[in-house]
Amino acid sequence: MKKLLTAWATMAGLCLSTASFAGTLVINTDTSDPAPKKAFEMIIKKFEAENPDVTVEWNLFDHEGYKQSIRNFLNTNPPDVANWYAGNRMRPFVKAGLFEDVSDIWAQGGGWNDGELSTSMAHAQKSMTIGGRQWGVPYTYYQWGVYYRKDIFEKLGIAVPKTFDEFVAACAKLKENGVTPITIGSKYLWTTAGVFDYLDLRVNGYEFHMDLTNGKIPYTDPRVNAVFDAWDRLVKPGYFIENHAAYSWQEALTPMVKGEAAMYVMGNFAVAPLREAGLTDDQLGFFQFPEITPGLPMAEEAPTDTVHIPSKAKNKTDAKRFLIFMARADVQEEVNKILGQLPINSGSAVADDKFLKAGNEMLNNAYAMAQFYDRDAPAEMASEGMKGFQEYMVKPERRQKILERLEKTRQRVYK
Repeated sequence: MKKLLTAWATMAGLCLSTASFAGTLVINTDTSDPAPKKAFEMIIKKFEAENPDVTVEWNLFDHEGYKQSIRNFLNTNPPDVANWYAGNRMRPFVKAGLFEDVSDIWAQGGGWNDGELSTSMAHAQKSMTIGGRQWGVPYTYYQWGVYYRKDIFEKLGIAVPKTFDEFVAACAKLKENGVTPITIGSKYLWTTAGVFDYLDLRVNGYEFHMDLTNGKIPYTDPRVNAVFDAWDRLVKPGYFIENHAAYSWQEALTPMVKGEAAMYVMGNFAVAPLREAGLTDDQLGFFQFPEITPGLPMAEEAPTDTVHIPSKAKNKTDAKRFLIFMARADVQEEVNKILGQLPINSGSAVADDKFLKAGNEMLNNAYAMAQFYDRDAPAEMASEGMKGFQEYMVKPERRQKILERLEKTRQRVYK
């Protein structure tokens, strides 16, 4: 029987992992929201049922407490398994030698059943690879894109835009008809990063975007300015909702529900609250962020959640069994039905939901998948970057000063 230790950790020094002993697997997660908590309850119950020789000890943290605590507990009293995120969010822990190399799991090849990994994992494998080695296993991801009021588009005779010129023209027509083209809540900054990421991915491409978030490109580079040239076409005509800096992302859903705004550049987690607010699937649609540079391969935003083995874990044998278990098609299918997200295992069925199916098709055909600006860039750079993005959206005339400030941050952070 597992022991569930609920740790509402609010201080970096709070470490609740206890020493592992034979047959005990200590797992730390920040999956305290209802759906992730329910998913991990299912995972642990199923794992214990299949592995009766293992007792799971689960330490459950809230999100913010976990961010503060993870570096401390990885150093001082590590669990056997910890959840985290792909891309550069895991890089500091890999560089510090705090995550275990699990390349041997990935090297088994084949399908994910029985702990073998499928070749369809190419995109996710990229996001788990540093220095040619893999440092964890992904278990869920979801798409970003443009969610829109399908009924408003149809009423005004607007087709789903395939190019940025068509997107800008759609915005102009919406505004002419008294509808704010794009809603956004930038109070907590990160929503602006979703817009920036897509503009950069479409203007300059995936490799450039990764080089930028890895600190290899100056923010004063003309190609970064080209991203803001595209952004100007949306900001300067007033195509974003007014006073967006006063709204959370959830509060910015209201104008869309009321039909006062028509689009939102957002992740698939927005669908549930839009449905709960009364929008039907006949009213709500989804489309891929449109092409800007003709012929540029289309990469997508697809944040990926992962599980890792701390390098100082005491029970690595059972930890590896758990990672292989998490990779299995049937487990990923069950987990993602609860989460309302996408399984990474190609052998898992996607839930019967039109938005998940649309996202799955889009991501299966993506050139590459970015993790999101605050996962792909180091924490300090991401924080300053998102402050700058929000400031630009409110005061676009400050663009150059903002980019110069971000360049100074880049030089300091990546030195």
